[in-house]
Amino acid sequence: MLTELAIRDFAIVDHLELELAGGMTAITGETGAGKSILLGALGLCLGERADAGSVRHDAERADVSARFDIAALPAARAWLAERELPADDCLLRRVVTRAGRSKAWINGQPATVADLKALGAHLIEIHGQHAHQALLGEDTHLRLLDDFAGHGEAVVELAETFRAWREARRRLKRLAEDGDEVRARRQLLRYQVEELDQLALAEDELGGLEAEQEELAHAEERLREAQFAVECCDGEQGGALPLLNQAVSRLSALPGSERGALAEVLSMLGDACIQVEEAGRELTHFAAGVELDPQRLAWVEERLGEVHRIARKHHVPPDELPALHRRLGEELAELDGGDGDLEALSAEVESLETRWREQAEAVSAARRSAARRFGEAVQAQLAFLAMGKATFEVALAAREAPAPEGLDRVRFLISANPGQPARPLAKVASGGELSRISLAIQVVAAQHSTIPSLVFDEVDVGVSGATAEIVGQLLRRLGAEGQVLTVTHLPQVAAQAHQHLHIAKQAKQDTTLTRMALLDEAGRVGELARMLGGMTLTDQTLAHAREMLDASQRAHH
Repeated sequence: MLTELAIRDFAIVDHLELELAGGMTAITGETGAGKSILLGALGLCLGERADAGSVRHDAERADVSARFDIAALPAARAWLAERELPADDCLLRRVVTRAGRSKAWINGQPATVADLKALGAHLIEIHGQHAHQALLGEDTHLRLLDDFAGHGEAVVELAETFRAWREARRRLKRLAEDGDEVRARRQLLRYQVEELDQLALAEDELGGLEAEQEELAHAEERLREAQFAVECCDGEQGGALPLLNQAVSRLSALPGSERGALAEVLSMLGDACIQVEEAGRELTHFAAGVELDPQRLAWVEERLGEVHRIARKHHVPPDELPALHRRLGEELAELDGGDGDLEALSAEVESLETRWREQAEAVSAARRSAARRFGEAVQAQLAFLAMGKATFEVALAAREAPAPEGLDRVRFLISANPGQPARPLAKVASGGELSRISLAIQVVAAQHSTIPSLVFDEVDVGVSGATAEIVGQLLRRLGAEGQVLTVTHLPQVAAQAHQHLHIAKQAKQDTTLTRMALLDEAGRVGELARMLGGMTLTDQTLAHAREMLDASQRAHH
């Protein structure tokens, strides 16, 4: 259940921290005091749309957070555990900046608005003051009946089967209409992919082949030129090294005085001999490493020729063939695996239709059973709300065409007076009657909800007198099973609550602020008196308020 709500700089609230308990909590205050602010802040924590206008006028951002006790909510704990979030606590936080941007956190970890909505659906259920308008729509009737029946998983499975059936029909239609074209394309793709499979050109193979072809093609030339250079260095006939050795020998034979003048030249010639001899050795080593492999060269040139031939065929550069191979393979796989042949796909469509109809029949049977029980439960609540003469029923009719929801249309029908035929809600109910019918339906729906925290936002609009007291008793009975927060303007309803939260608007210099506080017994009497008689409190209204509070509390002990 909701245990704490913290609000900072939201609307006309500067700072507020509320601790909430189980049971029924009445939320009251003058018109315009800000009762909707409380629900607006809670809605933000539950993933509702953020509005920059909700930031207090002199603040940079609004910051709201809600803490829930989830010890008795296994679905919420499982949701957190699946996302590796701490599951022993549940704190939702939302920040909205003046620029309209918002951020969200769940247990201190960044989250999306969709995450807040998904988790919030396991935590709390809000019944708005306009819920009776939604009750005029048949989609709402179907959803409420399915919730009451408790077959949510079967309804989800039914919708999934319908979507699979619809997709298979779409593929079958496309295949039938474009069969020849698709088959021709598949045949061409299969041939092209097989050819590229045989080529099996690796992503970086082309560059290696071209480099190898370059090396092999010029191997003979490199060997010939290297051997020629070796002869130039050390050949017996005219090689540089023998000639240099002869020069050194003859200069060294000169008389001593001339030989001394040529000492530097002899040193240079000696160095040249060493350099030429070393160059000859390196050239000999290089020539020994040159391999002539005409067979490998022929294979490399043949493979390069095949690569270029297929590239020209597909009008792409040779280095783009691997990417082309992938694209064509993916397209072929999609055609092969996506549609299949007509016979197989027709069988799949037929099988899915059969499964959908079987599931739809099972859901319809469950709905028919639940419709009777739902109608009886709402009828009982209407009697409690002083509409005992009204007749409520849940009518099921066949849909004109299959739908994800199944075979059924669901409508809530009401006959307000005996002898009148049951007709749709929108056609017979007055405003006050519709409010009571709406409340009866919501109470029945809430009793079968797996969510223990319920919020009712002025669902008692249009109700007064003794009926208002009964409405309060209904809400208190719901609160006894979990937690009910109800925004109300009726003292008869507020008097039934376990706790009473009062909201007041205060003008402070140039600023208007909202204050919220849980009332003690004296405070409750004063607020009930205000609700009974306006701003001027008389002894009579205070006594009436005291009597009303005492009577409601005695009734529940």
